Amino acid sequence: MVERVGILVVSYGSRAVSMVDAFSRSGNYDVELYIADKQKNPFNLEKAAAHQVIPDLDVGKIVDFARRYADRIDFGICGPEGPIIDGVRDRMEEMDIPMVCPTKEYALEVSKVNQRILLDECCPETNPRFKVFRKEDYSSTLEIKKAVWKWLDVLNNQAVVKPDRPGYGKGVGVWGDHFRVRSELFDHFMTIFNDDSVIIEEKIDGEESSFQCFCDGKRLIALPETRDYKRAFEDDVGPNTGGMGCYKDYGGCLPFLSEKDRETEFNAVNKIFDKLKKDGAGDGMRGIPFYVAFIHSKDGMKILEINSRGGDPEMATVLPLIEDDFVDLCYRMLEGNLNKINFDSRAAVLTYKVPPNYGGFDTRFPDKVYSNEIGTAVDLSSAYKLKEEHGEDLRIYPGSMELKDAQAYPGSSRAVCCVGIGDSIEKARFISQSGVNAIKGGALWYRSDVASSEHITKSITHMRDLRD
Repeated sequence: MVERVGILVVSYGSRAVSMVDAFSRSGNYDVELYIADKQKNPFNLEKAAAHQVIPDLDVGKIVDFARRYADRIDFGICGPEGPIIDGVRDRMEEMDIPMVCPTKEYALEVSKVNQRILLDECCPETNPRFKVFRKEDYSSTLEIKKAVWKWLDVLNNQAVVKPDRPGYGKGVGVWGDHFRVRSELFDHFMTIFNDDSVIIEEKIDGEESSFQCFCDGKRLIALPETRDYKRAFEDDVGPNTGGMGCYKDYGGCLPFLSEKDRETEFNAVNKIFDKLKKDGAGDGMRGIPFYVAFIHSKDGMKILEINSRGGDPEMATVLPLIEDDFVDLCYRMLEGNLNKINFDSRAAVLTYKVPPNYGGFDTRFPDKVYSNEIGTAVDLSSAYKLKEEHGEDLRIYPGSMELKDAQAYPGSSRAVCCVGIGDSIEKARFISQSGVNAIKGGALWYRSDVASSEHITKSITHMRDLRD
């Protein structure tokens, strides 16, 4: 007889939906899912034994939901960062429901300032030059401006402006992209500084990669390397977003990096983990403690940011490639005996479709949107029909999507993604784009150059030029 297991899933977006999908595909367990969801997600509703919409994902309300089914829930997992930062694991474990996510104390993304201090302590070579601006250190706007100008002189204006607290990829401003004169940079700086401390970092010229891992409190197991597409529009222009798409190459490395680069990343993250373990972390970092954004430059590898959860879209790109039963993997994390994860070695490409107001205004924006589709429901039926051709090599994950009167409508963020899996990036991209092109309605649009051969070739050439 197959063992029954009850799992709490705290969900928002396609990242958490990919976790729901991974649990639902278990062959070793009869899975019951208890889903606390930000929206009435159509995928989650179909899979859940019990489903509750909690629009603000308030931890107290999540606890109340879990308490009603506590005798049926064996463990839980949290996809979005907000509840992790607010201590969802700490509260759940007071009810003896173990969680596959870090405790509140080790939600590292709560402060970018503390991240920089941590890196200075354990692997300073990965820190770009940076300066922290705190409101209590200055008595007037003029004094702040003088200090900012002085630091920009040091950086020769090549600066990145970041809020201390989580901006979910959307609070960052970059010299040469979002502003080209100091007055524009300072205006952006002040919009953050009015509410938060600000970091101004050195802008690094390089190629980015995303490092993710699972942790059982004792050791880290790395997931395959991925490349995220943060900018809203083609050719890497426009505002930063939560991520418009992602790819993973055949094997575990990216086309523009080497196995040595991957090993260097893993060693750096292990230094951070070892430092935190010495300070008493250990079991507090169980789950997905590190999603690290690296940039590889002529001066070596630097860390742009650290997050204490899976990436979005990175996690949804690699979860379909895990060959182990995901329930078993979670149990091994909880029990402290996670030694290995088996992966399908093939390539994967994820492409997001997003609503008209996502990513900011752009002069090309009217060309992306069919005005007669604004406000209409999203039709996924043709995309699901493609699964008859592609099978499990096509995954469709509704994200910011709400079911109303039996129809799905997009929310304000990334509405739905399609993951394609194939023997090459080109094949995986074809499947992914076939899926997004089959999704109709809602005036949804997507970035068409995700994982394109032109973009990848550009990355390879850029990396070679930097190293030469």
